[in-house]
Amino acid sequence: MELDLRTFTPARVAIGRTGNSLPTSELLRFELDHARARDAVYRELEPGWPPVPHIALHSAARDRSTYLRRPDLGRKLSEESKARLEPGDYGAALVIADGLSALAVQRHALPLLEELQALLAADHCRLAPLSVAAQGRVAVGDEIGERLGARSVVVLIGERPGFSSPDSLGAYITWDPHPGRTDAERNCVSNIRAEGLGYGAAARLIHFLLSEARRQKLSGVQLRIHALGALPR
Repeated sequence: MELDLRTFTPARVAIGRTGNSLPTSELLRFELDHARARDAVYRELEPGWPPVPHIALHSAARDRSTYLRRPDLGRKLSEESKARLEPGDYGAALVIADGLSALAVQRHALPLLEELQALLAADHCRLAPLSVAAQGRVAVGDEIGERLGARSVVVLIGERPGFSSPDSLGAYITWDPHPGRTDAERNCVSNIRAEGLGYGAAARLIHFLLSEARRQKLSGVQLRIHALGALPR
């Protein structure tokens, strides 16, 4: 019995060929997926989103063009945004940043937050006000978390679009956030979307990593997870 590999993955496998070329249908599908990925990179957050209370922030990259050409500016806040953050005694800060796919953020961030906030509420974790950073990269959460006085930060961000996933959401967890943190000092939960890691499973994994970060007082590659069986499903 011959299996059709395409029933198991959206990746471009077993696409066939016509002579020495791709079938026309596959070529057109490739060009469509490429256009969707490109559009996701240039798309910006819709005005008025999200429809929940939040602190509206902006990175030091003034527009999308600058953001794409100057990654360093996307990692820090604008001067106006710095003044909007007041420190408090918070266990965690939740940050939404558009990253490289505002589409991913607008589709998946709020359903994921609903699941995650319920888990954190059960832990009696005091959350800082939700922050939304336009033209933001992962590291902008370090400055936000520090200015809010949060002991940890979770950044929900649109990941770099792929040809089969222009709307993949990522979550980055950092203990003791402050500017200068490296990617090795974070934990990442990736591919959060209907076709990847579901909201409930992603929320449980983020909550687990936050709990371990709080217990061990660190995050990233040094975070010790002694048994893979301890990871939530």
